Amino acid sequence: MSLFFRKARLLSHLLRGAWTVAMRFPRATPEKRHALNRAWSLRMLELCGLQLVVHNDAARLDAGALVVSNHISWIDIYVINAWRPTPFVSKAEVRSWPLIGWFAQNLDTVFIEREKRSEARRIMQELAERLQRGELMCVFPEGTTTDGLGLKPFHSNMFQAPVTACTPVQPICIMYEDAQGRQSLAPAYIDDLSLKDSLDAMLKSGPLTAHVYVGDALEPGDDRRKLAARAQEAVGVALETMRSQRGVQQPAPQPEQGARTPQLS
Repeated sequence: MSLFFRKARLLSHLLRGAWTVAMRFPRATPEKRHALNRAWSLRMLELCGLQLVVHNDAARLDAGALVVSNHISWIDIYVINAWRPTPFVSKAEVRSWPLIGWFAQNLDTVFIEREKRSEARRIMQELAERLQRGELMCVFPEGTTTDGLGLKPFHSNMFQAPVTACTPVQPICIMYEDAQGRQSLAPAYIDDLSLKDSLDAMLKSGPLTAHVYVGDALEPGDDRRKLAARAQEAVGVALETMRSQRGVQQPAPQPEQGARTPQLS
């Protein structure tokens, strides 16, 4: 199938998703919205050539938790929503992006203007209130994308919300594997890649598997820095566990990357 035709199918799927959010979401129950979002995201992965495999899903929390994940690509968002739809924290610029920003705004995204110091307190209060109401939220505490071979330090700011709300943190880890059993760098949205180049690389890379490892819940404690360190350790252990269990080989590390962050904490 040609690259042009695959992109045309993706565009059609995006437009179908926009119609669903505009026409069906307003009348749908939260459970129905959840099901529609998950089904749409699973199809999105399929059209991008990815299969989803979830590990340790018995540990999953379905209410009142801050989900934290490593961050590799814009496709991470759809991987997480295909596993279990969860609202995200996103930089404010995303709200103005064509179609993607509209999707984010209508899927309960919390937007943050990171250059404003006053934003930190507002966001922490909103997140804590949502967690206390039993909602889920997802953040990428690395604050940037990476090639997925390792982790960058987790910023502790967002961890204040579960500390304040006394709600757990659920660490998850994403890893992409190619058809030859190697950890794939194709989805990585890094360096000077445009969104188009990133999509082309993924579509040309052949079938991929998106692995999600669900870590055991972490009690918040009373120190956000210690909580961030514990979450980072849990995600790192999950990455090594998936590699070991599946015998996944690492590609050679790439030179130090820049970062591209469609949605981040």
